[in-house]
Amino acid sequence: MKMKVGVVGAGSWGTAMAAHLALSGHQVGIWAREPEVAEGINGEGRNPLFLKDIQLPSGIEACAELSRALREKQVVVMAVPSRWTREVAREAAGYIPRETAILNLAKGFDYGTNRRLSETISEELKRDAATGVAVLSGPNHAEEVARGIPSATVIACGDPALSRDLQASFSSSYFRIYTNSDVIGVEVGGAYKNVIALAAGMLDGLGLGDNTKASLITRGLAEMARFGSALGANPITFSGLSGMGDLIVTCISRHSRNRGFGERLGAGGSPAAVLEETRMVVEGVFATRAVVEIARGLDVEIPIAKGVKAVLDEAASPAEMVEKLMTRRLKEETEESLYRDFLLK
Repeated sequence: MKMKVGVVGAGSWGTAMAAHLALSGHQVGIWAREPEVAEGINGEGRNPLFLKDIQLPSGIEACAELSRALREKQVVVMAVPSRWTREVAREAAGYIPRETAILNLAKGFDYGTNRRLSETISEELKRDAATGVAVLSGPNHAEEVARGIPSATVIACGDPALSRDLQASFSSSYFRIYTNSDVIGVEVGGAYKNVIALAAGMLDGLGLGDNTKASLITRGLAEMARFGSALGANPITFSGLSGMGDLIVTCISRHSRNRGFGERLGAGGSPAAVLEETRMVVEGVFATRAVVEIARGLDVEIPIAKGVKAVLDEAASPAEMVEKLMTRRLKEETEESLYRDFLLK
């Protein structure tokens, strides 16, 4: 079924999703905060700030007026960074009818409240928190999706019918979508993997090896599952695309903004200086602080996230973070211990 879709946010991921949807035959409107981005997309078929080398397909109409981008749309795709999700959702609320489906692409926690983004969007749009917003998450670098490189992802929603409708409409020969009812698990996986990716980048910056990174990814997956389980997620979700899949690609890819940020820290850069030079949102920085704050009220160990936060706070160097993780109390890895890691208790 071909739809009228409004994409809110013309960053890398919003632009890539708009391109994918237009190629799939949907009528796409995209809101860009910067007027020059809208002009570039409409005039040259290119986003002058993000994915600049990608020629966008026809069928995308960009504008800097949110009301116009959302007018008469059947689906609204939220693609703004977590830090601005609440603000933009609040502004968009007056232009989105209740029957319009909502799909969130951002990965992180609400800045200031540490709530999951689907909860924040539901609150601002006055939707049911369990079924009103679907989320999409998986190993999906925008650069590859925009080029039509085969990728797979997950759409999660408490409303199975909405998940299936979006799956059927948004899947293509190069973008395969699975569905899941575990919104908490899918959202936590998408946010937590950025925390682990910061640590993975630090290992690269320190010049450490594949053994080190494989160990980090494996223990990071266990940490992610423990944290998610404590919030009510199904731990099995983290073995799928939105957990393990996204974690792997974000920790190893040259496209990964979070891994790259961590690499510069590992090479000796200060967090403040690297963040200023990056000039793009590094979701892992905000997610790390949120995860540590949330975990204070939970009976769950998150040593990697705490180590990353110490580096971000300049309370430890990346090398000291690695040493502390390697010299923690020795443990066993048995069926029982792995069960505890992934099921918390």
